[in-house]
Amino acid sequence: MRIAILDDIHQAYQRTAGLRRLRERAEVTIFTAPFGDPGVLRGFDALVANRERTAFTRALFEQLPALRILAQTGNHAYHIDLAAAQERGVIVAKASGGFSTGAAELTIGLAIALMRNIAAGDAAVKSGGWPTPLGAELNGRTLGIVGLGHVGRHVAKIAGAFGMRVLAWRRAPDDGAAARAGAEPAELDDLLREADVVSVHATLGPQTRGLLDARRIALMKPGAYLINTARGPIVDEAALVDALENRRIAGAALDVFDSEPLPRGHPLTRLPNVVLTPHLGWPTDRKYEQFAAAVADVLLAHLDGREVPRFVGQHDA
Repeated sequence: MRIAILDDIHQAYQRTAGLRRLRERAEVTIFTAPFGDPGVLRGFDALVANRERTAFTRALFEQLPALRILAQTGNHAYHIDLAAAQERGVIVAKASGGFSTGAAELTIGLAIALMRNIAAGDAAVKSGGWPTPLGAELNGRTLGIVGLGHVGRHVAKIAGAFGMRVLAWRRAPDDGAAARAGAEPAELDDLLREADVVSVHATLGPQTRGLLDARRIALMKPGAYLINTARGPIVDEAALVDALENRRIAGAALDVFDSEPLPRGHPLTRLPNVVLTPHLGWPTDRKYEQFAAAVADVLLAHLDGREVPRFVGQHDA
Protein backbone atom coordinates (compact mmCIF):
# COMPACT_ATOMS: atom_id res chain seq x y z
CA MET A 1 0.00 0.00 0.00
CA ARG A 2 1.18 3.50 -0.88
CA ILE A 3 -0.08 6.10 1.56
CA ALA A 4 0.07 9.90 1.38
CA ILE A 5 -0.51 12.01 4.47
CA LEU A 6 -1.78 15.43 3.39
CA ASP A 7 -1.47 18.90 4.91
CA ASP A 8 0.83 18.06 7.82
CA ILE A 9 1.58 21.76 8.18
CA HIS A 10 2.95 21.31 11.69
CA GLN A 11 5.27 18.48 10.61
CA ALA A 12 3.90 16.48 13.51
CA TYR A 13 3.28 13.00 12.05
CA GLN A 14 6.96 12.15 11.62
CA ARG A 15 7.48 11.61 15.34
CA THR A 16 4.31 9.64 16.11
CA ALA A 17 4.01 5.99 17.03
CA GLY A 18 1.16 5.63 14.54
CA LEU A 19 3.42 6.58 11.63
CA ARG A 20 6.04 4.07 12.75
CA ARG A 21 3.40 1.34 12.72
CA LEU A 22 2.31 2.28 9.20
CA ARG A 23 5.86 2.31 7.86
CA GLU A 24 6.35 -1.29 9.00
CA ARG A 25 3.71 -2.35 6.46
CA ALA A 26 3.42 0.39 3.84
CA GLU A 27 5.22 3.12 1.91
CA VAL A 28 4.27 6.49 3.42
CA THR A 29 4.81 9.96 1.96
CA ILE A 30 4.09 13.07 4.03
CA PHE A 31 3.07 16.35 2.40
CA THR A 32 3.84 19.24 4.73
CA ALA A 33 2.49 21.88 2.33
CA PRO A 34 -0.53 21.99 -0.01
CA PHE A 35 0.06 19.48 -2.79
CA GLY A 36 -0.92 21.88 -5.59
CA ASP A 37 -1.12 19.69 -8.69
CA PRO A 38 -3.39 16.70 -7.97
CA GLY A 39 -1.18 14.71 -10.31
CA VAL A 40 1.34 14.20 -7.50
CA LEU A 41 -1.28 12.09 -5.70
CA ARG A 42 -1.86 9.66 -8.56
CA GLY A 43 -0.66 6.19 -7.72
CA PHE A 44 -1.43 6.40 -4.00
CA ASP A 45 -3.84 3.72 -2.76
CA ALA A 46 -4.62 5.59 0.44
CA LEU A 47 -4.77 9.22 1.48
CA VAL A 48 -4.89 10.66 4.98
CA ALA A 49 -6.87 13.89 5.28
CA ASN A 50 -6.09 16.16 8.20
CA ARG A 51 -9.44 17.54 9.26
CA GLU A 52 -10.84 19.85 6.56
CA ARG A 53 -7.64 21.25 5.06
CA THR A 54 -8.25 19.74 1.61
CA ALA A 55 -11.62 19.76 -0.17
CA PHE A 56 -12.31 16.38 -1.77
CA THR A 57 -14.52 17.31 -4.69
CA ARG A 58 -15.87 15.13 -7.46
CA ALA A 59 -13.24 16.63 -9.76
CA LEU A 60 -10.42 15.66 -7.40
CA PHE A 61 -11.68 12.10 -6.98
CA GLU A 62 -11.82 11.76 -10.78
CA GLN A 63 -8.11 12.59 -10.98
CA LEU A 64 -7.17 9.84 -8.50
CA PRO A 65 -7.97 6.52 -10.22
CA ALA A 66 -5.78 4.44 -7.90
CA LEU A 67 -7.36 5.74 -4.68
CA ARG A 68 -9.13 3.06 -2.67
CA ILE A 69 -9.43 4.53 0.81
CA LEU A 70 -9.46 8.03 2.29
CA ALA A 71 -8.75 8.10 6.03
CA GLN A 72 -10.42 11.21 7.39
CA THR A 73 -9.22 12.42 10.78
CA GLY A 74 -11.79 13.92 13.12
CA ASN A 75 -15.54 13.48 13.15
CA HIS A 76 -16.67 15.62 10.22
CA ALA A 77 -16.79 15.30 6.45
CA TYR A 78 -18.13 18.70 5.41
CA HIS A 79 -15.38 18.98 2.80
CA ILE A 80 -15.83 15.58 1.14
CA ASP A 81 -18.19 14.78 -1.73
CA LEU A 82 -19.31 11.48 -0.21
CA ALA A 83 -21.55 10.60 -3.18
CA ALA A 84 -18.64 10.99 -5.58
CA ALA A 85 -16.42 8.84 -3.35
CA GLN A 86 -19.06 6.11 -3.24
CA GLU A 87 -19.53 6.16 -7.00
CA ARG A 88 -15.80 5.64 -7.49
CA GLY A 89 -15.61 2.90 -4.87
CA VAL A 90 -13.49 4.95 -2.47
CA ILE A 91 -13.96 4.13 1.20
CA VAL A 92 -14.15 7.27 3.34
CA ALA A 93 -12.97 5.90 6.67
CA LYS A 94 -13.34 7.67 9.98
CA ALA A 95 -10.06 7.99 11.88
CA SER A 96 -11.65 9.97 14.65
CA GLY A 97 -8.88 10.04 17.23
CA GLY A 98 -11.40 10.84 19.96
CA PHE A 99 -12.73 14.25 20.89
CA SER A 100 -10.64 17.40 21.16
CA THR A 101 -9.69 18.13 24.75
CA GLY A 102 -7.60 20.93 23.23
CA ALA A 103 -10.74 22.68 21.96
CA ALA A 104 -12.25 22.46 25.44
CA GLU A 105 -9.13 23.94 27.03
CA LEU A 106 -9.01 26.70 24.42
CA THR A 107 -12.61 27.59 25.23
CA ILE A 108 -11.71 28.39 28.82
CA GLY A 109 -8.53 30.15 27.72
CA LEU A 110 -10.47 32.38 25.33
CA ALA A 111 -13.03 33.22 27.99
CA ILE A 112 -10.29 34.30 30.39
CA ALA A 113 -8.39 36.18 27.67
CA LEU A 114 -11.54 38.08 26.73
CA MET A 115 -12.82 38.81 30.23
CA ARG A 116 -9.41 39.82 31.60
CA ASN A 117 -8.30 41.83 28.54
CA ILE A 118 -5.16 39.71 28.15
CA ALA A 119 -4.55 40.26 24.43
CA ALA A 120 -5.08 44.02 24.63
CA GLY A 121 -2.94 44.26 27.76
CA ASP A 122 -0.11 42.32 26.16
CA ALA A 123 -0.13 44.56 23.08
CA ALA A 124 -0.24 47.72 25.21
CA VAL A 125 2.63 46.75 27.49
CA LYS A 126 4.79 45.70 24.52
CA SER A 127 4.21 49.12 22.96
CA GLY A 128 5.16 50.96 26.16
CA GLY A 129 1.73 51.39 27.71
CA TRP A 130 0.39 50.37 31.10
CA PRO A 131 -3.43 50.13 30.91
CA THR A 132 -5.57 49.42 33.97
CA PRO A 133 -8.70 47.63 32.72
CA LEU A 134 -11.30 46.21 35.10
CA GLY A 135 -11.55 42.49 34.47
CA ALA A 136 -14.35 40.00 35.06
CA GLU A 137 -13.95 36.64 36.82
CA LEU A 138 -15.37 33.25 35.85
CA ASN A 139 -15.92 32.25 39.47
CA GLY A 140 -19.54 32.56 40.54
CA ARG A 141 -20.83 33.24 37.04
CA THR A 142 -23.12 31.14 34.85
CA LEU A 143 -21.76 29.34 31.78
CA GLY A 144 -24.23 28.33 29.08
CA ILE A 145 -23.07 25.45 26.87
CA VAL A 146 -24.74 25.20 23.46
CA GLY A 147 -24.24 21.61 22.35
CA LEU A 148 -23.45 18.98 24.97
CA GLY A 149 -21.27 16.56 23.05
CA HIS A 150 -17.86 15.32 24.19
CA VAL A 151 -16.23 18.75 24.01
CA GLY A 152 -19.17 20.51 25.66
CA ARG A 153 -19.18 18.02 28.52
CA HIS A 154 -15.44 18.48 29.05
CA VAL A 155 -15.88 22.26 29.13
CA ALA A 156 -18.64 21.81 31.72
CA LYS A 157 -16.33 19.82 33.96
CA ILE A 158 -13.52 22.37 33.67
CA ALA A 159 -15.96 25.20 34.39
CA GLY A 160 -17.00 23.43 37.58
CA ALA A 161 -13.43 23.66 38.81
CA PHE A 162 -13.67 27.45 38.38
CA GLY A 163 -16.75 27.54 40.57
CA MET A 164 -19.16 28.31 37.75
CA ARG A 165 -22.80 27.35 37.51
CA VAL A 166 -23.26 25.50 34.21
CA LEU A 167 -26.37 25.34 32.03
CA ALA A 168 -26.43 23.07 29.00
CA TRP A 169 -28.62 22.70 25.91
CA ARG A 170 -28.62 19.85 23.43
CA ARG A 171 -30.89 19.09 20.47
CA ALA A 172 -31.59 15.56 21.71
CA PRO A 173 -33.75 15.05 24.81
CA ASP A 174 -31.75 15.16 28.03
CA ASP A 175 -30.79 11.65 29.15
CA GLY A 176 -28.90 12.67 32.25
CA ALA A 177 -25.81 13.75 30.30
CA ALA A 178 -26.03 17.28 31.69
CA ALA A 179 -26.08 16.10 35.28
CA ARG A 180 -23.20 13.71 34.66
CA ALA A 181 -21.16 16.66 33.38
CA GLY A 182 -22.09 18.81 36.36
CA ALA A 183 -24.57 20.93 34.41
CA GLU A 184 -28.26 21.75 34.51
CA PRO A 185 -30.31 21.04 31.37
CA ALA A 186 -31.97 24.15 29.91
CA GLU A 187 -33.96 25.25 26.90
CA LEU A 188 -31.80 27.25 24.50
CA ASP A 189 -33.64 30.56 24.86
CA ASP A 190 -33.62 30.29 28.65
CA LEU A 191 -29.91 29.49 28.63
CA LEU A 192 -29.16 32.57 26.54
CA ARG A 193 -31.15 34.79 28.90
CA GLU A 194 -29.38 33.49 32.02
CA ALA A 195 -25.78 32.85 31.00
CA ASP A 196 -22.94 35.28 31.65
CA VAL A 197 -20.78 33.32 29.22
CA VAL A 198 -22.27 31.43 26.25
CA SER A 199 -20.00 28.79 24.72
CA VAL A 200 -20.82 27.10 21.40
CA HIS A 201 -20.06 23.38 20.99
CA ALA A 202 -22.81 22.15 18.66
CA THR A 203 -22.10 20.17 15.50
CA LEU A 204 -22.66 22.10 12.29
CA GLY A 205 -25.57 20.79 10.23
CA PRO A 206 -28.81 21.94 8.61
CA GLN A 207 -30.49 22.27 12.01
CA THR A 208 -27.69 24.24 13.64
CA ARG A 209 -26.56 26.54 10.81
CA GLY A 210 -27.50 30.02 12.01
CA LEU A 211 -28.73 28.58 15.31
CA LEU A 212 -27.64 31.69 17.17
CA ASP A 213 -29.37 34.23 14.94
CA ALA A 214 -30.22 37.88 15.60
CA ARG A 215 -33.25 36.98 17.71
CA ARG A 216 -31.31 34.61 19.94
CA ILE A 217 -28.27 36.86 20.28
CA ALA A 218 -30.67 39.60 21.40
CA LEU A 219 -31.73 37.37 24.31
CA MET A 220 -28.23 37.53 25.82
CA LYS A 221 -27.47 39.85 28.73
CA PRO A 222 -25.76 43.17 27.92
CA GLY A 223 -22.83 42.03 30.07
CA ALA A 224 -22.60 38.53 28.55
CA TYR A 225 -19.76 37.09 26.46
CA LEU A 226 -19.96 34.68 23.52
CA ILE A 227 -17.26 32.04 22.88
CA ASN A 228 -17.22 29.92 19.72
CA THR A 229 -14.70 27.12 19.19
CA ALA A 230 -17.10 24.87 17.24
CA ARG A 231 -17.96 26.10 13.73
CA GLY A 232 -18.44 29.67 12.54
CA PRO A 233 -21.77 29.28 10.67
CA ILE A 234 -23.55 28.13 13.85
CA VAL A 235 -23.56 31.82 14.79
CA ASP A 236 -25.05 34.43 12.46
CA GLU A 237 -21.85 36.41 11.93
CA ALA A 238 -23.53 39.61 10.72
CA ALA A 239 -25.90 39.60 13.68
CA LEU A 240 -23.01 39.04 16.06
CA VAL A 241 -21.03 41.93 14.56
CA ASP A 242 -24.06 44.18 14.93
CA ALA A 243 -24.52 43.18 18.58
CA LEU A 244 -20.84 43.78 19.33
CA GLU A 245 -20.67 47.11 17.52
CA ASN A 246 -23.69 48.38 19.44
CA ARG A 247 -22.51 46.90 22.76
CA ARG A 248 -25.64 44.81 23.15
CA ILE A 249 -23.31 42.12 24.50
CA ALA A 250 -20.01 42.67 26.27
CA GLY A 251 -17.74 40.79 23.90
CA ALA A 252 -16.90 37.66 21.93
CA ALA A 253 -13.93 35.32 21.54
CA LEU A 254 -13.92 33.37 18.29
CA ASP A 255 -11.71 30.59 16.97
CA VAL A 256 -13.94 29.78 13.98
CA PHE A 257 -15.53 31.86 11.23
CA ASP A 258 -17.83 31.70 8.21
CA SER A 259 -14.79 32.02 5.94
CA GLU A 260 -11.35 30.80 6.95
CA PRO A 261 -8.86 32.40 6.82
CA LEU A 262 -10.81 35.44 8.00
CA PRO A 263 -10.84 37.95 5.12
CA ARG A 264 -8.61 40.98 5.51
CA GLY A 265 -10.56 43.99 6.78
CA HIS A 266 -13.42 41.89 8.16
CA PRO A 267 -15.55 43.90 10.64
CA LEU A 268 -14.60 41.53 13.47
CA THR A 269 -10.95 42.57 13.16
CA ARG A 270 -11.81 46.19 13.96
CA LEU A 271 -13.76 45.60 17.17
CA PRO A 272 -12.05 46.21 20.53
CA ASN A 273 -14.36 43.84 22.44
CA VAL A 274 -13.34 40.76 20.43
CA VAL A 275 -10.54 38.20 20.75
CA LEU A 276 -9.78 36.26 17.55
CA THR A 277 -7.67 33.14 17.02
CA PRO A 278 -6.96 31.24 13.75
CA HIS A 279 -8.80 27.95 14.40
CA LEU A 280 -6.41 26.79 17.11
CA GLY A 281 -8.82 24.41 18.81
CA TRP A 282 -7.69 20.98 17.70
CA PRO A 283 -4.04 21.28 16.54
CA THR A 284 -2.02 20.11 19.54
CA ASP A 285 0.82 17.65 20.01
CA ARG A 286 -1.46 15.15 21.72
CA LYS A 287 -4.17 15.43 19.05
CA TYR A 288 -1.74 14.57 16.26
CA GLU A 289 -0.60 11.52 18.24
CA GLN A 290 -4.24 10.44 18.54
CA PHE A 291 -4.94 11.06 14.87
CA ALA A 292 -1.85 9.10 13.79
CA ALA A 293 -2.88 6.17 15.98
CA ALA A 294 -6.42 6.22 14.57
CA VAL A 295 -5.11 6.44 10.99
CA ALA A 296 -2.81 3.46 11.59
CA ASP A 297 -5.67 1.43 13.07
CA VAL A 298 -7.92 2.16 10.09
CA LEU A 299 -5.43 1.66 7.29
CA LEU A 300 -3.85 -1.48 8.74
CA ALA A 301 -7.31 -2.98 9.29
CA HIS A 302 -8.15 -2.22 5.66
CA LEU A 303 -4.86 -3.73 4.53
CA ASP A 304 -5.77 -6.91 6.43
CA GLY A 305 -9.21 -7.07 4.80
CA ARG A 306 -11.16 -6.05 7.88
CA GLU A 307 -14.09 -3.63 8.02
CA VAL A 308 -13.35 -0.06 9.04
CA PRO A 309 -15.66 2.68 10.41
CA ARG A 310 -16.99 4.77 7.56
CA PHE A 311 -18.64 8.12 7.01
CA VAL A 312 -22.19 7.50 5.80
CA GLY A 313 -23.32 11.13 6.22
CA GLN A 314 -21.75 14.45 7.02
CA HIS A 315 -21.18 13.61 10.68
CA ASP A 316 -21.69 9.98 11.57
CA ALA A 317 -19.91 6.72 10.90
